[in-house]
Amino acid sequence: MTYNEIKSDMQARLLKTQEALKKDFSGLRTGRATTSLLDGVMVESYGAIVPLNQVGNVAVAEARMLSVTVWDKSMLKKVEKAIVEAGLGLNPMNDGVVIRIPIPPLSEERRIELTKIAGKYTETARVSVRNLRRDALDGIKKLKNENEISEDDQKRYEAEIQKLTDDGIKQLDEMLKIKETEIRQV
Repeated sequence: MTYNEIKSDMQARLLKTQEALKKDFSGLRTGRATTSLLDGVMVESYGAIVPLNQVGNVAVAEARMLSVTVWDKSMLKKVEKAIVEAGLGLNPMNDGVVIRIPIPPLSEERRIELTKIAGKYTETARVSVRNLRRDALDGIKKLKNENEISEDDQKRYEAEIQKLTDDGIKQLDEMLKIKETEIRQV
């Protein structure tokens, strides 16, 4: 493996880490209705556990209201139960045709709790970035030990990897700041 391959691999994995953090953040409620809020809801359907979006259509009805139109009306109760059991703090209302889910405003306690959860997600992503750095540095050391690069090249490459790591962590921190601002807004 060459240094360029090591660097490219690290950059690709950094992007995947950022995407994973975005996905984690999308599951955190910010007081606004978004369809991604229900992405993690799993429903028991005909003996299998499937994501909610495979048994119905999730839409934003109003600024603080989601609606779920279930394709098989016999599944309404199961979908409603799955939403309640998902631990999102939501109280769905079933009118026999559509499930409406009002999004209550966040209490100050819940905002603090969500901010802490977002921080934990970000710290997990930072650890992942540091592991990427370690893998890249190990690859560079291997190149040096096999006499494919000089000691000067090793130092320069290690500095580049450290800069990539610092930039990656900085981007994660910026994502966290944005999410914290969303959580604090009404």
